[in-house]
Amino acid sequence: MHIVLHQPEIPANTGNIGRTCVAAGASLHLIEPLGFRLNEKEIKRAGMDYWEHLDVRRYVNFSEFLEKNPGAKIWMATTKAKKTYADAEFGENDYIMFGKESAGIPEEILVDYEETCIRIPMLGQIRSLNLSNAAAVVLYEALRQNHFPGMQLEGELHRLHWK
Repeated sequence: MHIVLHQPEIPANTGNIGRTCVAAGASLHLIEPLGFRLNEKEIKRAGMDYWEHLDVRRYVNFSEFLEKNPGAKIWMATTKAKKTYADAEFGENDYIMFGKESAGIPEEILVDYEETCIRIPMLGQIRSLNLSNAAAVVLYEALRQNHFPGMQLEGELHRLHWK
């Protein structure tokens, strides 16, 4: 799986998403301009010591992203979508794209992806979820649909044993 952030603005969100990507075995794709530098301590703090294990790739713009990922199936997470993320049928190598915190994915991009635009349902009083929360919700639905490939599915107690 792949998470794509189009012009993210808040380093803590990107750090949290990076940590989620490491936990899920997903790659993180960052499309510039970024609202921060990747060496900022806020990213490291949010991603903790996992950032060094992250497969992260940067692109100058959306065109370069498309050029370097030909044939990518891209799901566009947007509050403007007609269907929900639960309606999507995710493949193991799909890309899930999120826009910047202040404005989302530009409509100039969305219009070419109407069939793969998805939204997270929410009550009308709120504009959107926090970016890192939204990425986790959609990514883990995609992983669930693909039976959590390669992931540890059972946990163990540290001091005691299950009965």
